[in-house]
Amino acid sequence: MKFSEIDTSKIPLLIFADGACSGNPGPGGWGTVVVFPQGEVKELGGGTRQTTNNQMELTAVIEGLLEVAKTPGKVEVYTDSVYVIRGITQWIWGWRSRDWKTADGKDVANVPLWKELSAVVAQRGQVYGKTQSISWHFVRGHSGVPGNERCDVIATGFARGPRPNLYQGPLLQYSIAIHDIPEDTSLPEPREKSAPKAAAFSYLSLVNGVPMRHSSWPQCEGRVKGRPGAKFKKSANTDDEAAILKSWGYGPGDVKEP
Repeated sequence: MKFSEIDTSKIPLLIFADGACSGNPGPGGWGTVVVFPQGEVKELGGGTRQTTNNQMELTAVIEGLLEVAKTPGKVEVYTDSVYVIRGITQWIWGWRSRDWKTADGKDVANVPLWKELSAVVAQRGQVYGKTQSISWHFVRGHSGVPGNERCDVIATGFARGPRPNLYQGPLLQYSIAIHDIPEDTSLPEPREKSAPKAAAFSYLSLVNGVPMRHSSWPQCEGRVKGRPGAKFKKSANTDDEAAILKSWGYGPGDVKEP
């Protein structure tokens, strides 16, 4: 069967989105890959001098949805941001009812971006109806998912340089195996508040732009104590460690050992 004979109305639009930030807050970037049912790919990217990782994650998704706003069909969004998925599918209803306050009365962060994302989602529902709605999929960052890895390269390039060349053209000529997607794209289960804290996998510190991995808290504390602007965090596993580093604008290969 030739591609021209395929019913493209049954093929979903794919959006991969990712954000990066060096410093959090600091210089940030976002990257998005859109795959159209007609066999076309368009990469998008951008950055700003002062932002946060969550703001870039939201921006990447918003830009992807704006790109397909005039294209009918189901939309599948793939992101490694639990914050984005839970926010738009769960938390936003409570935020609105409390006039953009959290359950404990604090101001919701990134309200302008949440309002913009909510408006884009609502508009698609109004134009195309539920049959062409948006589905949200979680993919773990730095786990080898080609679409997510490519978005990370774009986002990091706009955050820290060098800026990548953005592809736009036929899917058949695209070098990324964009349809290589894990079968399970469900969100990880949140840890119960009453559950005991897991033992640390590692302790991470960031001092003067240099991330470092430590095996114990005293070792980590010794590096960050009294250092202005220093960051530190405990990781539970390799995925958690990669996510923390990403929120700081770095990858596993950037980490130094003491």
